[in-house]
Amino acid sequence: MRLHNLLIAALLLITTSVWAQPSVECWDRFELAFTHATTGNPFDVELSATFTNGERSITVRGFYDGNDTYRIRFMPTAEGEWSYTTHSRVRAMNRQRGKLIATAPTGNNHGMVSARGTGFVYADGRRYMPFGTTNYALALFRPQTQEKTIESLSKTGFNKTRFCILPKDFPCPEEEPMSYPFLLKSRTKGADGKEHFEWDITRFDTDFFQNLDHRIEQLMALGIEADLILFHPYDRGMWGLDALSNEEHIRYLEYLIARVGAYRNVWWSLANEWDLVKTKTREDWKVLTRAMVAADPYRHLCSIHGGTAVYFDYWMDEFTHVSIQDEGPVFSSTASATLRQIYRKPIICDEIGYEGNIRERWARLSPQQMTYFVTNGLLGGIYVTHGECYRNPAEKEFVYWSDGGELKGESWRRIAFLRQILEEAPNAPMMADISRDEFTSTCGEGYYLVNLGKQILSSWRFNLPRSNGPYSRPKAGTKYKVEIINLWEMTITEYPELFEATEVIDYRVYDKQHRDVRLPDMPYLLLRITKVE
Repeated sequence: MRLHNLLIAALLLITTSVWAQPSVECWDRFELAFTHATTGNPFDVELSATFTNGERSITVRGFYDGNDTYRIRFMPTAEGEWSYTTHSRVRAMNRQRGKLIATAPTGNNHGMVSARGTGFVYADGRRYMPFGTTNYALALFRPQTQEKTIESLSKTGFNKTRFCILPKDFPCPEEEPMSYPFLLKSRTKGADGKEHFEWDITRFDTDFFQNLDHRIEQLMALGIEADLILFHPYDRGMWGLDALSNEEHIRYLEYLIARVGAYRNVWWSLANEWDLVKTKTREDWKVLTRAMVAADPYRHLCSIHGGTAVYFDYWMDEFTHVSIQDEGPVFSSTASATLRQIYRKPIICDEIGYEGNIRERWARLSPQQMTYFVTNGLLGGIYVTHGECYRNPAEKEFVYWSDGGELKGESWRRIAFLRQILEEAPNAPMMADISRDEFTSTCGEGYYLVNLGKQILSSWRFNLPRSNGPYSRPKAGTKYKVEIINLWEMTITEYPELFEATEVIDYRVYDKQHRDVRLPDMPYLLLRITKVE
């Protein structure tokens, strides 16, 4: 009887152990927490863990999170059982072992985005097309402003936003950041009337980073990628945080990776307008980029952004995609397509100018022009980031591009409408005949988008190029339907007649009856032409 009871107890213990294993969705965050008081700098305490699943092994750094608390964050990259072992010189945090179960992703959890060819995909293979915007101070100003920005993003249809980690000297409004990434030792006003900040660069402000965690989590819940701008030239000598040494900046990068690397929606943008940061050379940026990628166990998307028409060495293996500031590639779809052919990586025009009413030429695009540029880039096979700069000069008010808050413009609605159209297509668009046809894009066999842009036409003669990118060419006798997409009015109208393709006539096919499509005499029209089975 005693042996029987011992067997039952052992069985219960095993069962309890199995069921007690924590579970987390694949591509979600698993976290370990430890309490330890140290007499030295807690940010110098070394802590890491190795997670193993079959032949997969991922080692992640731990980090100090204030109040004698250390954390290790891990993102499982495959389903199944993962075992882990911690490593530290602190005995209480060393050789701690355990297991977790990574379950199947649910809802809008499609995993990390990665580059594939000249496009992007989620980990589950689903196509990802970035329809992004810019909110430089999303995690910097008052909580009320941050919440208003998140609420605004939830209604827009954007699936990526760019924002800064280091403070930025904003001319509008003149509001101070809520907190800073580094620990502030003192703040004094000098004889020159300017404030002077003294930092402890070896310690981080955990309140700042906890707020950053929160904002990234909010964006992830909305299905929005967080493109983190890690450096920029907008310090203007106010805080001096852009003038630190490479070693000090690498310490900052490693801490940031340990904290937020386990969020699947994080991207790294090494710098905004890197060429305007006078304390760094091109070689310095290469050092920081290599250090960043070497410290990232998940290989998040990574790029760097220059000033107007300033390009970096985007062929470096560390860069997963091209991030540029340039209007030239979006003047036409063929210009976009040509740049795509050169780099053979995904290309994002992360600044083409902003819709707005500010005096500077980079911030006064009409909503129509912004929509036009975004459309040209997308149909040429690259991606274009939105931004908005409306301001009433008589008031110190928030500007969406820099400060966040609420959108006031009109292009974002058309971009959301365009996103719906392109995500319904079988493939991402590219030019059908890149060097001979500046209007026709293809999304696959028998699926075309003709961009009429600013032209105002009463009719369009049905015709398609013989070339169709990498897809099968149009065949004589194939029937097509035409839909007129009015981007500005956000309407789709199916044309009442079908068209039948001829044999190739001088590299193009036409309708057998040489018919036209009657148009509504308006600009910003797309024609969606699809094969009728």
